Amino acid sequence: MELGVMKLRIRDLRDDNNLTQKQISSLFKCDQSLYSKYERGERELPLDLAMKLAVYYNVSVDYIVKLTDEKKPYPRNS
Repeated sequence: MELGVMKLRIRDLRDDNNLTQKQISSLFKCDQSLYSKYERGERELPLDLAMKLAVYYNVSVDYIVKLTDEKKPYPRNS
């Protein structure tokens, strides 16, 4: 899987929610310049951050990594 796939989804999700990189990086306690590299595909998005973003945006991790075009997350375990 190419990294560019993830950069498109996380950037689009952020833009769709009218958020800045600074807001997202602050929320998830990571450096804004590092988050920017995730969006540009210069760094691989860590799984733990992908999971946090999926929960935050209410989408599946599969959607973020473009394994599906279905945004709806899977049912959660109790």
